[in-house]
Amino acid sequence: MHKYVNGHQHRAEPTKQTNTQEMERTHFILVHGLGHGAWCWYKVIVALRASGHRVTAVDLAASGAHPARVDEVHSFEDYSRPLLDAVATTPDDGSERLVLVGHSHGGLSLALAMERFPRKVAAAVFVAAAMPCVGKHMGVTTEEFMRRTTSLEYLLMDCEMMAINNNQGPGVAILLGSEFLACKYYQQSPPEDLALGRMLVRPGNHFLDDQVMKDANLLTADNYGSVKKVYVVAKADESSTEEMQRWMVALSPGVEVEEIAGADHAVMSSKPMELCDVLVKIANNLITY
Repeated sequence: MHKYVNGHQHRAEPTKQTNTQEMERTHFILVHGLGHGAWCWYKVIVALRASGHRVTAVDLAASGAHPARVDEVHSFEDYSRPLLDAVATTPDDGSERLVLVGHSHGGLSLALAMERFPRKVAAAVFVAAAMPCVGKHMGVTTEEFMRRTTSLEYLLMDCEMMAINNNQGPGVAILLGSEFLACKYYQQSPPEDLALGRMLVRPGNHFLDDQVMKDANLLTADNYGSVKKVYVVAKADESSTEEMQRWMVALSPGVEVEEIAGADHAVMSSKPMELCDVLVKIANNLITY
């Protein structure tokens, strides 16, 4: 079955029939990180569906197979629109439990969806992801990441900075470099996944100057703060260190934490089965007796 969101095709196959009715009602929506696309979840999609869950992986605007170019996406909301539309169209009748899963920069799109649709989201899972908190602007996570980096040039290695111009004026997009992907992103992943990433990554925009990123009142306790959150720490992450990940967790008391040893930043590539096990555990814990 195919579903069209904002003019872009997404594949959401029917749920595999199981003997557990509760598992059939769990729907995972997977959100990629900067420069990546729905393609990066291919291992996790197969594993979750084999476990009986419904899975949808979205391409955010100008990412993956989405037709827009990076300079045609004029705001962070426009960038996140495919996710917002996917969540908006899920049933309101309680027939499925919606679990949002965000990786890396995709955690910020998760936060926006949680703020807009808190009653639709049963849980949100941040996988080595940017996780903002109530009372601070969303861009604080990226700002802290840069503050902790002693040498941005060393961190970014061969990443390419690209001048862009959209409705908000001149800006900069980043294209993740081949060596950066090998040393900081996929260093524990199979070489086939690194090769795939090198072929398919696209320029991405952090939207640091976007008003959504700067609004300290955007995320509220009643909405974003009310949704169950689980943070998955990638313990071998060379891009966003374990220390940085735990700093974000500390900003939001009550967040549950899962750890995956040996996971690089591309957790879905280096430890897909371990990540699937964590997601299934979260889904099972949502069952109401």
